[in-house]
Amino acid sequence: MKYIRVKWKHTNPDEAIWLFSELDEDGREKRRMECFQNGFCDFASPDESTGTTKLSTQPLPELTKIAQDPEFEPVEITQEEFETVWKERRYSSQ
Repeated sequence: MKYIRVKWKHTNPDEAIWLFSELDEDGREKRRMECFQNGFCDFASPDESTGTTKLSTQPLPELTKIAQDPEFEPVEITQEEFETVWKERRYSSQ
């Protein structure tokens, strides 16, 4: 598994500014969380989702490809970092 965090730089309050993804060995999302400027987060997993958040149906591009767009700042994070956000933000947003 691989875990990534992407900062999406924009000013639209209706769009998430932090994107967190858990990826399998093929780069497909297993879990995803989108967090907004106000701290609220939506999430998606194979079994459930909230808001408009959905798992990508295609493998995500490599971080270097994502970083080519100046609106995005992607970084690989640890499983522990992902799990912390998943647990704390997911349950505080419901």
